[in-house]
Amino acid sequence: MAFTKTTEQASNYNHLEKMTVFELLNNINSEDKTIPTAVNKVIPTIEKLVISIVERMKKGGRLFYVGAGTSGRLGILDASECPPTFGVPHTMVIGIIAGGDSAIRKAVEFAEDSTTQCWNDLIEYNINSNDTVIGIAASGTTPYVISGLEKCNEKGILTGCITCNLGSPLSKVSQNPIEVVVGPEFVTGSSRMKAGTAQKLVLNMISTSVMIQLGKIKGNKMIDMQLSNNKLVDRGTKMIMDELNISEKEAYMLLLKHQSVRKAINNFNNGN
Repeated sequence: MAFTKTTEQASNYNHLEKMTVFELLNNINSEDKTIPTAVNKVIPTIEKLVISIVERMKKGGRLFYVGAGTSGRLGILDASECPPTFGVPHTMVIGIIAGGDSAIRKAVEFAEDSTTQCWNDLIEYNINSNDTVIGIAASGTTPYVISGLEKCNEKGILTGCITCNLGSPLSKVSQNPIEVVVGPEFVTGSSRMKAGTAQKLVLNMISTSVMIQLGKIKGNKMIDMQLSNNKLVDRGTKMIMDELNISEKEAYMLLLKHQSVRKAINNFNNGN
């Protein structure tokens, strides 16, 4: 079966420049509505990968995202939000982008075409068989990502991928391929749109479900979140109030004392 990039196929719309602003917005929104359905179809595949990640993380493993361009930036975004949300170290979920950190803001020419740099980037972190590497590439053809997963497979490291084409080269080298087929983009080939949104949804699902499985949520609350601003201190205070049925002042003083929602609740329950 020949590999076809649906992400590169012509848009279902034409003469975009002749549309009114309302028409543009309405049509983009109509396309975006198809994304959750596409994601829903691959939940069993996501589930399998999450279970494997959790098993490895319980042994001290880490989760790596590797990608180029938009895909790389989405991986970095998801990784960077794990420490403040779940109170985990920055070394637990790591995003790596082709071209290095400067590529987060500005494209680095031909960085995604390297067939050796991804593995070089990974070994800087002393990657090992307890770790998991997820390659992110809407097209499924990015050499940087494909070569990185190939090397991981050779070294016995669990691999997964998030792509938006069926039967891509990336899927073929991934042990756990997640293929979210969202079809042609509103602007032909602009995979930062539907494909990017689909990738973000899947990343949210992976990291959030992994952290819940690792015990980082109680009930539905982020009890391990970092108290890095006044909004989060207020949120933490309310969590303690609700959990312990105490006054706002008492909850706030507990939070100040223990600097952690979890510790405040546990110490109160233990009489400390």
